[in-house]
Amino acid sequence: MVTQSVRLPEELAERLARLAKTLRRSKSSFIVEALEIYLEDREDLETALARFRDPEASWISHEEVRRELDLD
Repeated sequence: MVTQSVRLPEELAERLARLAKTLRRSKSSFIVEALEIYLEDREDLETALARFRDPEASWISHEEVRRELDLD
């Protein structure tokens, strides 16, 4: 495990402390959870943007997707 320092705005630090106390969890556990969620979402976004920008990418219409998934 690595120790990492982070500077938080006062209001955010207060909210984190209140929630940690209320739920009897460490502030670190919330920070780790939030960062994991954010990084997964951000990595997915970067993958999608890379595919979108790929000049070799092929596209199908919304209607074709619905047909392929038998949603019509």
